[in-house]
Amino acid sequence: MEPFEIVYADEIGIHLAAIERKHHTLISATIKQQLTHQPEVATRNRKPLRQPAAFGAKWELRFGPDNRFRVLYRVEGSQRVRVLAIGVKYRTRLNIANEEIDL
Repeated sequence: MEPFEIVYADEIGIHLAAIERKHHTLISATIKQQLTHQPEVATRNRKPLRQPAAFGAKWELRFGPDNRFRVLYRVEGSQRVRVLAIGVKYRTRLNIANEEIDL
């Protein structure tokens, strides 16, 4: 099966700027590892979101220290994943680009 193409929304650069640079490699590697194959298969750290969800996302990927990072995405067409938002979860709050988002 062909790997999924990963496409990033224009705002992702702004979202990453709000996250410490030392985490960027982990974020990039995890997105590539988790979303290039079977991005619509639920796992322990990959779950469908209740609709409607922020940014038009259909799925959430959780990872990192204390599972604090969140990637919101949707699958478009048959082989494309669009990453819509990258944020950090602190207790019950999700911050994307230093703004609190409701999931």
